[in-house]
Amino acid sequence: MCMESQFYDELTPFYHLIYPDWESSIARQAMNLEGIICEFWGNQVRTILDVSCGIGTQALGLAARGYALTASDLSSRSVERAKQEAIKRGLNIEFSVADMRQVFAHYRRPFDAIIACDNSVPHLLSDSEILVAFRQFYQSTAPGGGCLISVRDYAAMDLHGTQVKPYGIRSEGESRYLIFQVWEFRDVIYDLSMYFVKDDGNMNCKTYVMRSQYYAVTTDRLIELMTSAGYENVQRLDNRFFQPVVIGTRPSEA
Repeated sequence: MCMESQFYDELTPFYHLIYPDWESSIARQAMNLEGIICEFWGNQVRTILDVSCGIGTQALGLAARGYALTASDLSSRSVERAKQEAIKRGLNIEFSVADMRQVFAHYRRPFDAIIACDNSVPHLLSDSEILVAFRQFYQSTAPGGGCLISVRDYAAMDLHGTQVKPYGIRSEGESRYLIFQVWEFRDVIYDLSMYFVKDDGNMNCKTYVMRSQYYAVTTDRLIELMTSAGYENVQRLDNRFFQPVVIGTRPSEA
């Protein structure tokens, strides 16, 4: 995942601009995630491990709602920004740099819930890599606890050719940014380029571009892989979050 580390390192100062209103997204996503957590695992969830925290979009909101958050990401710059965002908000979150395929080896302790949101798991480019990660998630999940991931619905998408995905225009200070992605498919693996065109009001613009890859894995396949890792009652949830959600529960010990 070296490419992903560089991608998110470079994305870090712009990450919040992906959202029309990042602060509102933090609060809304936390509320939605808490609703799922309470419905499927009740009040037993206190500790949550976010294995792909980025700049903290999910971790910050869940910590503000009273959960004990531990959060990691492969990008050291993203983790550093997430730390600063937590400090600004007076939130106590344990942050570290870690690969999601090594989270149990990294933490060596159980959590009531594991989350990996915003299509982070498909950065792993094969079923075998995803299964490695899911087994690490499973080992890190307390008995009776759960795993929750959110992903794009690739089964509902056209997975061919070159596609442009507009995000819109964001204003920040005296500047505005035109944001869009370009997807270039090579079978189920696609190259993604993310563009931020900065317009300061003069005759020249500055363009920033970050590049990565994704595996267009379906939620059906993710359900199979999560089940293979040991989780039970694995299922897809729709209309609960801004992306489809896949959840699974680690069986309680007898």
